[in-house]
Amino acid sequence: MEPAAAHYDLVVLGGGSGGSATTKRAAGYGKKVCIIERGVHYDADGRRVGAGVGGTCVNVGCVPKKLMFQSAAVREMMVGSAEVASGAGFPDARSACGEMVFDWAGIKTRRDAYVKRLNGVYEAGWGKLGADVQHGFASLIKTDGVPSVSIKHPDGSESTVTADHVVVAVGGEPAIPDVPGAELGISSDGFFDLETQPKKCAVFGAGYIAVEMAGILNALGTETQLFCRGAKVLRNEMVFDTDIVDSLMKEMERHGPPVRPGSDAAELVKEQDGTITITMKDGSQHQGYDCVLWAIGRHPVTSGLGLEDCGAKLTRGFVHVDQFENVLDPEGSPVQGLHALGDCTTTGWELTPVAIAAGRRLADRLFADEPRARMVYEFIPTVIFSHPPIGTIGYTEAAAKKEFGEDSIQVKKATFGSLLYGFNEPDHKVMTTLKLVLQGPEERVVGLHTVSYTHLRAHETPEHLVCRLLLEKKKKKKNTIKLHARHENYDKNNRDVSDKQSLNTIV
Repeated sequence: MEPAAAHYDLVVLGGGSGGSATTKRAAGYGKKVCIIERGVHYDADGRRVGAGVGGTCVNVGCVPKKLMFQSAAVREMMVGSAEVASGAGFPDARSACGEMVFDWAGIKTRRDAYVKRLNGVYEAGWGKLGADVQHGFASLIKTDGVPSVSIKHPDGSESTVTADHVVVAVGGEPAIPDVPGAELGISSDGFFDLETQPKKCAVFGAGYIAVEMAGILNALGTETQLFCRGAKVLRNEMVFDTDIVDSLMKEMERHGPPVRPGSDAAELVKEQDGTITITMKDGSQHQGYDCVLWAIGRHPVTSGLGLEDCGAKLTRGFVHVDQFENVLDPEGSPVQGLHALGDCTTTGWELTPVAIAAGRRLADRLFADEPRARMVYEFIPTVIFSHPPIGTIGYTEAAAKKEFGEDSIQVKKATFGSLLYGFNEPDHKVMTTLKLVLQGPEERVVGLHTVSYTHLRAHETPEHLVCRLLLEKKKKKKNTIKLHARHENYDKNNRDVSDKQSLNTIV
């Protein structure tokens, strides 16, 4: 007779940002929690599968990307068309630095060690709060009530657990195009596995990941081109304000990386010298690359979880949820005891702090007598670590006109050279663009957008000014999502109370 399955108040699938936050909050309330993390392995083509403990952000996203961005920004200040060192009083900087060769191997070693330490911090944090940590691939088993969870462990064994509530927080992974030779390229995940710096790299994509990766490589000295199918990058005007994107395009044209619009790859071929030749659908060829990076989008890793067998509605793998993170069936009704949050859902905000906030609010609703606590997907600051970086919050001009009517919207914008580039010649400045989107005769602020390298830094500006937007909306700043996760706080009982005052959002 098989032993009875262990039963929990909560089982969480996925040890990334959202899953970790849900686990810690629930465990802090004294609930019996099990978190299941599938870990990392590599397929037959050597491609990474799974992010690991801490999820995409910690392992192949926000954290290592920002470390590389910072290194790239340091080099940009010293060499290149927009260097500021010579004008700032270091006239010998360029000759002393020469080409300023980047120590790729050294930074990778230090970066990997930093990430590994964070992996340990995450897992230790779960255990410290009393959560049961299981490693393996989890899938749902249909029952008459809340789905059970089957776990296939790395050693080949299997086990089953049950719970009052199951949270799916499995995140997403990079998409790879279906073209001949696509396997010769790497994904944004694979970027962090590179042992040596590419000499010449082609980056494909138009979203923020493509823009960020291309910018980092270019700033570190790799000959880089960014290929996109449309006329420009970040072309969704409902998400990225047109004036800000146009300003970014001008700066990329002047300082790199160069953008190659209207480009759609048809085939990749490896030549005898080891380089890669790319043939486009228009027949043109681009040669001599030692690296091709695909950043054409991401998809959720919900395949094989058994969600649809348990009644969940999925669209292109994304799990349909309501405003309280309840999983919905095809008729729009909640599936008993089943919840989902983060990048694998239809909420549309694939951001670390959003997943963290959603997980905390869900745990409060389920276990802390906060029946109306939920994540409010409104006025969320967003940062793109482009070169120069973009900071944005609220409505774009196009989105505001759609929401409030074209006649009720006006904008105020300015483009100028910041003090950082005060000693640079005009062609060697990186221009700042600031834009406010205003609504109604009272000029209520509904959007703030900037692209800039300044002493304030564009990626911090939205958070500095978010209070004004929220005051205009007659809300409180405490209900705003941070630009990125801050250090978590614990009370005397070791309960996670980070952002606790923002959990009682009443709608």
